[in-house]
Amino acid sequence: MIKILSPILFAFFISPLWPLGPNPLPGDPFVIVNKTTNELALIDENKVQTVVSVGTGKTKELTPEGLFTITVKAEHPYYRRKDIPGGDPRNPLGSRWIGFDADETDGRIYGIHGTNQPASIGRYVSQGCIRTQNEVISSLYPLIPLGTKILVTSTSKSFEQLAKENGAINK
Repeated sequence: MIKILSPILFAFFISPLWPLGPNPLPGDPFVIVNKTTNELALIDENKVQTVVSVGTGKTKELTPEGLFTITVKAEHPYYRRKDIPGGDPRNPLGSRWIGFDADETDGRIYGIHGTNQPASIGRYVSQGCIRTQNEVISSLYPLIPLGTKILVTSTSKSFEQLAKENGAINK
């Protein structure tokens, strides 16, 4: 049985599906959202690359916490709830959508996105998504590939400490 499983396990670990595993590897992109400070950090190449302000859920429960995977990306996302096409100035999702699989969803319910309400950034305002300025999400978009891990938490720990604890930065 071990002889049969060994090639299967070897193939899995070297396959492109490996980023879908439990944690990022050191050097891989990793996103951390701290709801306590309403900040998002992009970790890449073993260091914190950038920290930006975000808006999160109106209540603590609305933005789920945990370790998730980026599963969907979209430019000029369509806003299904109110039937607003992408690119429309009324669209609250802004210019980009980076969706993740929180609460066993498919990446179309929870995500990081731009906004048509930039004054809401840094506040507790959303129905569960993580919003940031359109310029910010447009610059982050190409740096966060599908399969990237995202940690959403409420903590007093630093982004560097969280990245080390989750394997995104060598200890």
